[in-house]
Amino acid sequence: MVNVVLAGQYPAGTYEKLRAMLPEEQFGLKAVDTPEAYDAMTDAEVMILRIFKAPKEVIGRNPKLKMILRWGAGYDSVDIEAAGQRGILVTNTPGANAGAVSELAVMLMLAVGRKLLCHTWSLTQGEWSKNTYLNSSFCLNNKLVGIVGGGNIGRQVAAKVQAFGAQVQYYDPCRLPADLEEQCRMIYVPLETLIETSDIITFHVPLLDSTRHMLGAEQMKRMKDGAIVINTARGGLVDDDALVQAVRSGKLAGAGLDGVEREPLPVDDPLLTEPNIIVTPHIGGGTADIGDIIMPMLAQDIRDFAAGKEPAHLVNKAFLPAEKE
Repeated sequence: MVNVVLAGQYPAGTYEKLRAMLPEEQFGLKAVDTPEAYDAMTDAEVMILRIFKAPKEVIGRNPKLKMILRWGAGYDSVDIEAAGQRGILVTNTPGANAGAVSELAVMLMLAVGRKLLCHTWSLTQGEWSKNTYLNSSFCLNNKLVGIVGGGNIGRQVAAKVQAFGAQVQYYDPCRLPADLEEQCRMIYVPLETLIETSDIITFHVPLLDSTRHMLGAEQMKRMKDGAIVINTARGGLVDDDALVQAVRSGKLAGAGLDGVEREPLPVDDPLLTEPNIIVTPHIGGGTADIGDIIMPMLAQDIRDFAAGKEPAHLVNKAFLPAEKE
């Protein structure tokens, strides 16, 4: 029997639904939902991860570990090289949370553009702010949205903002095929052009050495006056300290961040004291119904692994020994 650990905090009913997808005569399933229990765990063979991380140390203290599955598309919380060197497969669930993340990105665009946080604060202070922010509130219609990352999430953001009347340009190191660009009505431009001409810049790329602070102080100086920054990908893509200064100076109109460099943020962090910056606590893919998309992908990858097949969503193949390929 394969010992499967559901590690992390999940929407209600996740354990029961996943249990129903994995034959009990073949798979054991237990939940580990506290950091203490996770740190004490040493017997995992297959591990599903959400919130908790799997650095080299965690991998090392679970000698029977054969597979790690990430709940979501991002897998930077797993040391995929260390896992691969031990022959441990690492998978993710690409595209499963694209709808939820793209919705949040657009929600933040609208909230920042329409000064939602500012109005809320003014009302709690007894000010009826109907005209207070009239000259600094803007809609999505007729705006040029620059999307950094042409993947599933980026393309869904494109479709959603176009429904509001926005135009879309994008940058990705791997340009999309011409027919897909035409289908999605996404115009490819160099990153420098996107930064200099977009009314809104939204990030949908992984955090790598090459993407860290891809929007820093120098890039912000070249942005349009009054532009908006959205980051629902990973903290570190944007230089948060430089962003605060750019918003406070009036260079940028504001920002919406679901990924920040310092998680969790202390209550006195500058990002939380600037009314033109809206921060959410990394909730982009965290909805009660997202599991209905993710769990079948996880279960199928686990069943394929148990059957000796390569899982469909393997992400660390390059680090696996030849016999594991």
